[in-house]
Amino acid sequence: MRLKIILAVLGIALALNTSAQTHANEFGFQSDNDSFLAQGSDRYYTNGLFVHYRHALTVNSDKLRNKVLGFELGQKIFNPRTGQIPDRSYIDRPFAGYLYIGANINYLYADESNLKLGLRTGVVGPSALGKQSQSVIHNTFGFYTLRGWEYQIQNNFQLNLSAEYNRLLTRTTVADVSLATNAQLGTGFTGAGAGVMLRLGNFNQLFNSVSTQSTAMRNINHTPLHRYELFFYYKPSLNFIAYDATIQGGLFNGSMQQGNEVTLTKNPLVVSNELGISYGGKRWVLGLSAIFNSREVKQMVRSHQWGSATVLYRFN
Repeated sequence: MRLKIILAVLGIALALNTSAQTHANEFGFQSDNDSFLAQGSDRYYTNGLFVHYRHALTVNSDKLRNKVLGFELGQKIFNPRTGQIPDRSYIDRPFAGYLYIGANINYLYADESNLKLGLRTGVVGPSALGKQSQSVIHNTFGFYTLRGWEYQIQNNFQLNLSAEYNRLLTRTTVADVSLATNAQLGTGFTGAGAGVMLRLGNFNQLFNSVSTQSTAMRNINHTPLHRYELFFYYKPSLNFIAYDATIQGGLFNGSMQQGNEVTLTKNPLVVSNELGISYGGKRWVLGLSAIFNSREVKQMVRSHQWGSATVLYRFN
C-alpha cells in the first residue's frame, strides 16, 4: 500500500512544471520495508521509518558550491527469518530496535566532491519501541501475531559519528560514475565501506543533486546540467563491519548477556548492491530503490533485500 502511494506521488510530480532547484529547505519521509519487493518476506532488517529536514546554508567560499545542514529522526526494526519463532534456537538474526535523532553537515565542493559529517544519539533495545512499532504494523495490515521479542537485544546507549565522501570520477552526457565511501565510529556501529555509483539519465552536478542529498540550495551559482533530475542508478559497495549493536548487543556489556537477550556473530564483510530511480524537480524530491545485501550475521540462513521509498517537499 505504501509503495502504491509513493508511485502515485511520483506520477503527479512528473506531471508538474519543473525548473532549476532553488529552494533552501526540504522536509520529508523515508520508508524501508522488505515487503516493498513483493517477495512475501518479513525478515532481518524488516522496517525503517525516517523523518528528514534539510536547510541550505550561505556559502562564502570559491571552493564550495553548496552547504546543507540536516536533521533526522529514525527508527529501524530487526527480527530473525520471521517475526514469529517457536523458540530461541530459530533466531538467526537478533530481535532489535534502534531509535535515534541525528544532525549532519554536508560540504559540497566545486570539483564535485562532498564531505558529509554526522552525529546520531539514541538507543538500541526495548526503549527503541521496536516491538510496539512492529505490532502496530502487523495489527493494522492483518499480518501474523509476533512471537519472540522477549529475546531482543537489551537497552544500550548510542552515540555514533559518521562520515561520507563522494567524488565524481567520469561523466558523459547520459551517464556518470562517482566514488562513494563512508565510515562510522561509535558505541553501536563501527565500520567503513567503499563503492561506486553509476547514474543514467537526467542528472545534475553532485553539489546540487538527489544523489548527495543536496537538492536544498540557497542560491544558484552554477548552470545546472538539467532543469530537473530523473535518473536510474546502480551502487555496488563492499562494507567492513567492526561492530554492530543490533547483532552483538551493547559494546560495554562484553560477553555478558542481559536477561533473555540473544546475541550472535556478525560477518566482518558485507557486499551490498543498490538499484533505484530518483527524481528531483521544482518542489518534489522522490526516490525508489531496492537494496540487496549478503549475510550480515554468520548464523543467517539467507541473504537479505528490502525496498526504500523517499518523499521530500522543497520550500523557501
